[in-house]
Amino acid sequence: MQQHTADSSRKKKRRRKQLPASSSRSAAAGGGGQCCCCKCKDGKQLMSSLLALALLLLMFVPPHMAASSVSARRMARIQSHLQRINKPAVRSIRSVDGDTIDCVAAQEQHGLDHPLLREHDIQTEPPEVPASSSSSSSRGGGGFLLRFPAATAAAADSKSSNRRGVGAWQTWHHGGHCPSGTVAIRRTTAEDLLRATSIARFGRKKKKSKRWSPPRAANAPDVISGNGHEHAIAYTAPSSQQQQPVYGAKATINVWDPAIQESNGFSLSQLWILSGSFNGSDLNSIEAGWQVSPELYGDSRPRLFTYWTSDAYEATGCYNALCPGFVQTSSRIAIGASISPVSSAGGAQYDMTVLVWKDPKLGNWWLSYGGQLVGYWPAQLFTHLSDHATMVEWGGEVVDTRPAGVHTATQMGSGRFAAEGFGRASYFRNLETVDADNSLAQVPIDAIQTLAENDACYDIRKAYDDGDHHSGSGSGWGTHLYYGGPGHSPACP
Repeated sequence: MQQHTADSSRKKKRRRKQLPASSSRSAAAGGGGQCCCCKCKDGKQLMSSLLALALLLLMFVPPHMAASSVSARRMARIQSHLQRINKPAVRSIRSVDGDTIDCVAAQEQHGLDHPLLREHDIQTEPPEVPASSSSSSSRGGGGFLLRFPAATAAAADSKSSNRRGVGAWQTWHHGGHCPSGTVAIRRTTAEDLLRATSIARFGRKKKKSKRWSPPRAANAPDVISGNGHEHAIAYTAPSSQQQQPVYGAKATINVWDPAIQESNGFSLSQLWILSGSFNGSDLNSIEAGWQVSPELYGDSRPRLFTYWTSDAYEATGCYNALCPGFVQTSSRIAIGASISPVSSAGGAQYDMTVLVWKDPKLGNWWLSYGGQLVGYWPAQLFTHLSDHATMVEWGGEVVDTRPAGVHTATQMGSGRFAAEGFGRASYFRNLETVDADNSLAQVPIDAIQTLAENDACYDIRKAYDDGDHHSGSGSGWGTHLYYGGPGHSPACP
C-alpha cells in the first residue's frame, strides 16, 4: 500500500512537471497563448526587420559618416549651424548636379544677419553701372560666351565673336527659376559641414601665417599666405608717383574644370579688389570668379564664387553666402552654384564676365555676373574699401599641401602652361578698371606686372590684342593673360 502510494505520488509530480508544457501546447492549439517556437520565429523576424532598417539607413549616410562615428554633440552643432544659415524657402529647386537651390525671401536672407546690417534696408534703387569705354562697347560687354580654338576660328568667325547664351549659365537653371522677390541661395548641407575641419571657420580661408616666401619685387602684392597657397597673377603696379584710386575691375574669365589632387585642395580663377596693408591685419579684399573645391562643395565642378574680408582673412568674411555680409538681390544667379558648360582642350571655349565696382550713389560694392546684377557688399563692412581700392589682381590660385612631400598635382586653369595659348591654356581677357568718374578703362599692358611663385609649376604671360590680329581667339581682347599649369612634374618636384 505504501509502495503504491509512493509510486502514485511520483507519477503525480511527473504529471505536474509536464503540465505547463502540455498546457502551453493546448493553449497554443486553441489560440490562447504562444509557443516557444513561435517566439523564436517572431524574434528572427524582428532581427531581420532591424537588419533591413539598418541597411536602409546606411544607404543615406555619407561614406565619411559610416567610416567614423559622428558624436551627438557634433551633429547638434551642425544642425544648429544649418538652422542659422539656411533660411526658410518660398520654393526649393533640385538641380541635376545634386544641389538644392532655395528661393528665400530677400528680406529674410542670411546676409542681413550681420551686426552692422541689423537696420539695413536692401538697396532697391539700381546702382549706377560703369560706362563702357568705346572699345569695350564694341566688343559686346559680357555674358556667357562660346569661342572656338584657332583651328576652327576662321570657319566660325562670323558667330564666335559675341555669341551669348550658349547653354545654361548655371546648372540649376534646368530645374526651374526662383520667383520675383526672392533670392537664389545654394543650400548648405550636413555633408558640407562634415567635410570641414572646423564648423567655426566653415567657409573661411585659412588664417595667414608667417612663413618663408620666395623673393619678389618690392612693390609686388603679398599674396603668399604661407599656408600652401600658390598663385599666377597679374596686378596693377603702383605708379612712381602717387597711386591712383580704383573703384572697380572687370574681366572675362575662361572656364575650365581643373583636376584637384587632395580632398582639401582647390583651384580658382578670380579677380581681387584690394586696399589696406599687406603686412598687417587690416587688408580689405573683395574677390569673385570661379572655383573648384571638393571640400567646400563635395564635387569637382567649377562654381561661381565670391569672398570678402576686412582684416586679412583673420575673423571677418567668408565664401559666398556662408556668413552674413553680402546682400543678394538676384533671383536668377546663385553664388556657389555650378557653371556649365566648360571648356575643353582643342574644343569649344567658354568664358564668363565678372564686374565688381563701387556704386557712386550709395557707396556699396556691387557684383555683376554675365551682365546680371547679383548683389552687393555694403560699404560699412570695410575700413579701407569703404572709400576706394588701391590695387587689382587677376589670375589663378591653388593650394599645395605637399602630399607625400612632393608638390601637388592640382591643376591651375586648364592644367596647361601659358605658352600653349588659346584653346589649350586658360585666359583672362579685356582687363579693365573703374575710375573716379565711374567709367571703365582698358588696363594698359605696361600698367600691370605678373607674379608666379614657381613658374615650373604654374606660370602666367601678359599680352595685348588691338583687334587687328589674334584671329584664333576673337577680336579686341585688349590686355589679356594666359596662365596655369599642371603642378607636379619632373620640373616641379
